[in-house]
Amino acid sequence: MLRLVTTSLCLYCQRAQVTPLLLQRTCSSVTQEENPLAIDALYNLSVDISKVRKLKGWVLRQKPVYVNETVALLRDIGANETVIARVLELHPEAILCKPEQMELQKQLWMSVCANKKDLVGIVEKFPASFFTSSSNHDNQKANIEYFQTLHLNKRIISKLMASALQSFSRPVKQNQEMIQTLQKTFLDLGGNEDNMKVWLQKLLTQNPYVLLKPSDALHDNLTFLHNRGFTSSELLHLLSKLRGFVTELNPESMRLTLGYSQEMFRCTEDELRRIVLQCPALLYYSVPILADRFKGLLCAGVSVEQIMETPTVLELTTQIVQFRILKLRSYGYDVHSGSLDVLNGTKKDFEMSYGKLRLRRERPIFNPVAPLRTEE
Repeated sequence: MLRLVTTSLCLYCQRAQVTPLLLQRTCSSVTQEENPLAIDALYNLSVDISKVRKLKGWVLRQKPVYVNETVALLRDIGANETVIARVLELHPEAILCKPEQMELQKQLWMSVCANKKDLVGIVEKFPASFFTSSSNHDNQKANIEYFQTLHLNKRIISKLMASALQSFSRPVKQNQEMIQTLQKTFLDLGGNEDNMKVWLQKLLTQNPYVLLKPSDALHDNLTFLHNRGFTSSELLHLLSKLRGFVTELNPESMRLTLGYSQEMFRCTEDELRRIVLQCPALLYYSVPILADRFKGLLCAGVSVEQIMETPTVLELTTQIVQFRILKLRSYGYDVHSGSLDVLNGTKKDFEMSYGKLRLRRERPIFNPVAPLRTEE
């Protein structure tokens, strides 16, 4: 009897556990159905539905959607049909934004954009920054007002908002603390107050994420480098060249990098500092990356002395170095005995240097004294 009761209770418990699961699966299957209104509206806009399904299919299952309202707003700021389709493919979440929320965002962005054409360019490149949560609207507005007090122009502020919206979505006090730290550091290292605005603009535009870093990181890294013998003017040079990347480093990683570099170059502390000042990015690379690049250069026949003279060659990947050496060799330039400067620079810079070598080979120097060759 006891066994029968126990068995019955077990069966009841199993049913009780299975029933909610079945209900959950049933409800899930219902909610997983795509919203036909969204599908039809996007299809009529020439949006690649298969691409949306693959990347962000969950959007197509939401209700309600505001496709018509989103399109109307984009048309109002001057977006054409091609741009609208591209925006909705990259960021289909836009159709989930409420009309009043989008209108607030439009007004906010127009306060930092020179015209609607600039705003269309931002929406096309950074749709996620435009179609964002209205819950951060007050923070965004307060941060815009704060950056305007720094006399940053609209173009700079709009670029910051577009590329690093997180910094504008958080309380303005946090940005104030980091900006004040950067300004104080610039002046403490010997920077001129008249040049501080330009310096700050360059730093923020080239690395807007510097605002999201803790101010202590900047202090710790500069203290470490100062203890390694770098002067205040040299530290200011590094901070300006690295454009804020120094906040993404830490003393331990720099210690390892500098130790490995000194071992490879077989140089003194003074020589190492000179190399770093020539190539500040050296601080940023990890030991494995540097080891791979040193190995690639040495295997290509480049000497350690040559690398010391032109350390910026370490900014290039091994594949790029090997490709450029082969291209130069095809036109008679021997990197073993020549300068490595010709390897440096962007792809455009190298093509210009390479082109000059090619012209030099294809156009022999004319000697007016030499006799002319004629057929007898």
